[in-house]
Amino acid sequence: MSRVLADTAWPAVPPGALVLVPVGSTEQHGPHLPLDTDTVVAHAVARRTADALAPGPHGPPLVAPPLGYGASGEHADFPGTVSIGHDALRVVIVELARSLSRWAGRVVFVNGHGGNTATLDAALGLLRAEGHDAGWTGCEVPGGDAHAGRAETSVLLHLAPERVRLHAAVAGDTRPLAVLLPELTSRGVRAVSPSGVLGDPAGACAEEGRRAAETMVATTVRRITAWTCDARGRLTDPAHPKAVRR
Repeated sequence: MSRVLADTAWPAVPPGALVLVPVGSTEQHGPHLPLDTDTVVAHAVARRTADALAPGPHGPPLVAPPLGYGASGEHADFPGTVSIGHDALRVVIVELARSLSRWAGRVVFVNGHGGNTATLDAALGLLRAEGHDAGWTGCEVPGGDAHAGRAETSVLLHLAPERVRLHAAVAGDTRPLAVLLPELTSRGVRAVSPSGVLGDPAGACAEEGRRAAETMVATTVRRITAWTCDARGRLTDPAHPKAVRR
């Protein structure tokens, strides 16, 4: 079983342990999902992954406290969003890994927010160039919609159903993310979808969310077990070696 780092006294922390650091965001997720949705997902995937991994030579994996602020500038027009931006996030990730590397073995950042991707690439590329045994991986729902739609709503109905306000759910812009991305980058989410939803929550259910969460955990376990990183520190999936993650 994994250990929660925040609950552990220092004499019980095994030098050389694998440490998972969940990375999320505090940003709008439509009128029906909480602001910390990405953090909730990343934290759950990290915990379940750590539980599923076999203990290493230095004991079971440790799950660090989640980083609840990310790069969410595209959501800045919505009240409640708190973004620290790419530059600050990069510094935080780099310094977290440098600090952890003083006693930990491998460090894995488990990311729940697509807007953090470029920053993680830059930070982990630097860290690996410095010689740190660190990498990162994302929490993706294959075939899911872009933001606060059916996929994320289903996952939250599985992980934290009491925090989902289904009565307030509305459909947003349902175009694929690849089509939306240029407009999102130049104008922000609110200009594309006044509700903040990119997708349609209709049909979301806890069972679908359970299956999605299990897929995310299984993928993360495979990536960590294989431990093959590209130049940006992204852990690759041996089951899908040519897959490109956003």
